[in-house]
Amino acid sequence: MRKRTQAREAALQVLYQLDLRGAEILEDVDGVLRRLLDPLATDPSVVQFARDLVLGCWGHQAELDTRIRAIAENWDLDRMATVDRNVLRMATFELLFLDDVPAKVAINEAIDLAKRYSTGDSGAFVNGILDKIRAQKQEAASEGEGAPDRP
Repeated sequence: MRKRTQAREAALQVLYQLDLRGAEILEDVDGVLRRLLDPLATDPSVVQFARDLVLGCWGHQAELDTRIRAIAENWDLDRMATVDRNVLRMATFELLFLDDVPAKVAINEAIDLAKRYSTGDSGAFVNGILDKIRAQKQEAASEGEGAPDRP
């Protein structure tokens, strides 16, 4: 399994715990990630990527949830499976804030996580929402490219 895939798995586990237990887990997020990533914890880039995902999702949760709610019509975020909700948050964070992660990679990794850790229908559900978020981002970017610079 690739290092970033393992980092995403560890980040998902921490996000799941954050969702259930609250911010108390952030007190030792690095220690938790190192334990989850052992023996990869010796590679600082793996721990750092997982940490960036966790703290980024936590710090941008309101914005991520707003984006997901806007796309997931007829789905209340609080009624989604906890794993699905956190997979969506993590991948949406990657799509919106991490320029070094291609959209296709973020979406495919999220689908795989949802299939592995949630229900049989979760992969398709996650794919549908993330593909719409990706399309919105591309549309916004293409509209911005042709606009003149304004002071």
